[in-house]
Amino acid sequence: MNTIYFDYDTLLRTYQKTIEVSGGGSSGVLDQGQIESVLQHIQNDMYYPTFEDKLTHLFFALNKFHCFSDGNKRIAISAGALLLNLNGYVFRVVDFITEMENISYHVAESKIDKVLLKEIISAVLYDDMENEELKLKVLNAIQE
Repeated sequence: MNTIYFDYDTLLRTYQKTIEVSGGGSSGVLDQGQIESVLQHIQNDMYYPTFEDKLTHLFFALNKFHCFSDGNKRIAISAGALLLNLNGYVFRVVDFITEMENISYHVAESKIDKVLLKEIISAVLYDDMENEELKLKVLNAIQE
């Protein structure tokens, strides 16, 4: 399956709508080049060969790189939901948003690394969030 991507302007509109709906401080872009780089890099199948890899990098980068003046965790969730929706994972969007609300905080705090994030995202995509081993990994990570 070929992945469907979105461009910078679509992400910017998604960001503005996210801030409008959820509230927050100033809404602005701090690093357009970084955002464009993230959107371009996820299209490189050598670095991100699977959909899970692409979604993980998108979420991680938008969460951690502080490309926006406010709402970086929220836009990571919104952009992830958009990518899911565009690629036929409509039935997983609500679960993704719900699960990532808690996870995004711990990613921002560097308690959940990119490897564990990919496991979490894969579990959301494949409806495996009841996986006891994963639950223990997440619990151990956030308690450190």
